[in-house]
Amino acid sequence: MKTFDYTITDELGIHARPAGELVKITKQYASTIKLDCNGKSADAKRLIAVMSLGAKQGHKVTVTVDGGDEADAAKALEEFFKKML
Repeated sequence: MKTFDYTITDELGIHARPAGELVKITKQYASTIKLDCNGKSADAKRLIAVMSLGAKQGHKVTVTVDGGDEADAAKALEEFFKKML
């Protein structure tokens, strides 16, 4: 299992466009990918679940990746968060 934290820097937080891009990336991997923010948890492969987190600028998101391709998935997600959010 791989885990990392990221603090949202985008002034709009995780809104529709980056949430959609995030889901596209997560669906490329077989691993289970979970996001935790403000006491809520979401399956990162489901757009509505990601949006329901309500992650805003300054919020800390914990990303947990578990599965056979977890190292590759975690690396891709870290890059995504740094670039997009």
